[in-house]
Amino acid sequence: MERREFLKLGFMGALSAWLGHFPARAEAAGAGLFPSGRRIDFHAHAILPSYAEGLRRLGIDALAEEGFPLPKWSVEAHLQFMADAGIDYSVLSMPTPHTYNCDAALARAVTRQVNEKYAALCRAYPDKFGFVAALPLPDVEGAIAEIAYAMDNLGALGVKVASNSDGVYLGDDRFDPVFAEMDRRGALVILHPSPARQLPREGVVTGGVMALYEYPADTTRAVLNLLANGTLEKFPRIRLVVPHCGSFLPYMKSRSSGMFKLLASMGRMQPVDLAAGLKNLWFDLAGDPAPDQMEMLLRITDAGHIVYGSDYPYVLAPILLKRKEALDIDLARRGWTSQVYAENAKKLLGLTKSD
Repeated sequence: MERREFLKLGFMGALSAWLGHFPARAEAAGAGLFPSGRRIDFHAHAILPSYAEGLRRLGIDALAEEGFPLPKWSVEAHLQFMADAGIDYSVLSMPTPHTYNCDAALARAVTRQVNEKYAALCRAYPDKFGFVAALPLPDVEGAIAEIAYAMDNLGALGVKVASNSDGVYLGDDRFDPVFAEMDRRGALVILHPSPARQLPREGVVTGGVMALYEYPADTTRAVLNLLANGTLEKFPRIRLVVPHCGSFLPYMKSRSSGMFKLLASMGRMQPVDLAAGLKNLWFDLAGDPAPDQMEMLLRITDAGHIVYGSDYPYVLAPILLKRKEALDIDLARRGWTSQVYAENAKKLLGLTKSD
């Protein structure tokens, strides 16, 4: 696949591949890749053979763990979806299951291979795809090494982190060295849900397919842990994207704010300005923002921190296109079309100054 695609690209493809061996950041390519008005998708996945093979090597069964098989994917189908949806550029991230199985050396090797194949795809289609690097968490040392390799050698735009990695959640101080490295780089960090280590799977509908309930639940759990522990205050240069219209955070804002104050008064945690913390986050619109989710999301953020996300190919293209029609009507009504698809996207990528 790679050889055939590179031959199709001719001289320009070969040049892009050669340049890809050198550090490549969004900032450096910004003027060329992201002119005014380019519409960017921040929540998309490529199901590459290296990922499926890596899961097999790790002994991970996606259907058993997630309740959902790995979807079919091809670069041609993805590009067709983008053309039909009016999306100019997609930021790819490795989906779940997470590439870890308690064998740190194997997890490092698999994650490295996945990142290298993602990078090769992005070099082949530099004006269509970028990627954020997967990390072999909870292996902190391996994760820090992978951040450096992926961002300095493979041209990764940032990193992807799971809500929890083998039961260790974002916000746990064991991950502080990883967050410190991401903060040092001012990195784009895309959060993706992962199932909790222990779940009620028998006799309860939410335990069957993780996308039904556990994905938004675990995303919410991770973000609340980040905010409660002051992680994002310690590392303020990170640009963190929360998926799926904020998951359950709009509902949890008032409840958590009250509980955090109570716990702080009891000396069980430090005081936290939850509303301020939420306003520093970014949110993608993967899921079904119209007609209700957008209004809920606006209870915790504003139009300046919202970007588009499709969740392709986990949602079939015809369904996504229909959802996007409704979203486009809503965005046009609000006067937010350019802001959400393009202006906010460039801020999130660090190409223009954020508010």
